[in-house]
Amino acid sequence: MAKINVYSLKGEITEEIELPEIFEESYRPDVIKRAVISTQTARIQPWGSNPMAGKRTTAESFGSGRGVAMVPRVKGSSKAAFVPQAIGGRKAHPPRVNTIYHEKINKKERRLAIRSAIAATANKELVEARGHEISNLEQIPFVVDDELETVKTTKETREIFKDLGIMDDIIRSKNGKKIKSGRGKLRGRKYRQPSGPLVVVGNDRGISLGARNHAGVDVVEVNNINAELLAPGTQAGRLTIYTKSAIEKLGNLFQDRS
Repeated sequence: MAKINVYSLKGEITEEIELPEIFEESYRPDVIKRAVISTQTARIQPWGSNPMAGKRTTAESFGSGRGVAMVPRVKGSSKAAFVPQAIGGRKAHPPRVNTIYHEKINKKERRLAIRSAIAATANKELVEARGHEISNLEQIPFVVDDELETVKTTKETREIFKDLGIMDDIIRSKNGKKIKSGRGKLRGRKYRQPSGPLVVVGNDRGISLGARNHAGVDVVEVNNINAELLAPGTQAGRLTIYTKSAIEKLGNLFQDRS
């Protein structure tokens, strides 16, 4: 079993631990992509028009032989109604509530995707391919002492990230924030920001407060980790910082339970 160093918050090696078998899982980009899309589509709220929209009217057609189009017209006037081409009429092909947006995935397949995405965080080539700045990191994945879980202020986490060599990737994410091209900027999602480091902890004892103001940084408890956090945009190999307790818990998670 491969061994890896554990670093203090000052960036000094404190001990050496064994990596669990989950880091030896084969790389499956196809399964990871399916799991990420399944997670994203699960958040889509089904929507559609009211089946009676544009149809609540007294309109009836005059019939043939009147020298006018036979569209339904409001009683007592010649105003067209009900049909799609009329003002206030129904839509020709409205979105329907029964449209299925969610791409479902089997439990075993989802667990395989998470295991594969976790193993990808230990692949230096994949991490570099995502564009992460890891030149100052001595090892991938990077394991830190559990004391990191208790840090609650942005000021403290900034100094810790500098000492650990992670700050370069946070700056890369901050400077990479750009306005989207096309119509996407008009829909409440004007900016696009590259993903920065992911911090995986055994127990969140305040680190989510301390890291939330850093660009691109996400914090998640190991029990709640998913494929989308590990592989944003379906591309695996995100720079991930684990605490020692998170590494220890990973050994018993996401295994097939036949």
